[in-house]
Amino acid sequence: MSEVLRLVLLVGVAGAAVTLLTALAAWFMAEDRRLARAFRNVLGQPPDAVVIAHGHGCGAAMALGAGQIAVAWNAGAWCLVYRLDELLGAEVFLDGAVAGRVQRGEPRMAVNRGAGTGGEVRLRLLFDDPLHPDFDLVLWPTPSVRRGAPAKAAEAVSEANRWLARTDAVLRRTGVAAVKPAPAPPPTRAARPSAPQQEDLFSGAEEEDELEDDGPPF
Repeated sequence: MSEVLRLVLLVGVAGAAVTLLTALAAWFMAEDRRLARAFRNVLGQPPDAVVIAHGHGCGAAMALGAGQIAVAWNAGAWCLVYRLDELLGAEVFLDGAVAGRVQRGEPRMAVNRGAGTGGEVRLRLLFDDPLHPDFDLVLWPTPSVRRGAPAKAAEAVSEANRWLARTDAVLRRTGVAAVKPAPAPPPTRAARPSAPQQEDLFSGAEEEDELEDDGPPF
């Protein structure tokens, strides 16, 4: 009987250990944590702002201190890093139509927070990069209810609107005036001798001429 009890206890402990390890692996490999680790790695510091397309494995993050913005897909397996001055703007699409936009040199068109949508909420970031000029994040709908994911479309619209405002602030701080090089200092000129110095030179020369003109005394 003791052997049977020992076997049952061993099986129970092994099952609990397997369950715990599975839960830890699921926690460690969760989509948002994988993206957070990828962003810290490529930006060199924890990001100041993150937006995640939950269930799609995509996200974007800004690190203001580093002056960089990163985009990631495949749950952080692939990343691209841009300077903040390479961010050209952002757009928000509701059900396939542009509902909000901000671009460098243009006023921001914010999304109406009361706008309802029964379809898709998508955030598009625009970059000064011929190979990868834009990056899309589907904020709604999500494939399933996930931790941190919006519970309804209105929450996704609000998050997209916050990123429009954030992009607008970055564009205003990295505009043309901010990156324009400082004007060159005026060229230096050689100093001219002052007028009194010139008069002294001429007066000395006149005195020498007078001494040369005077003949010997008789």
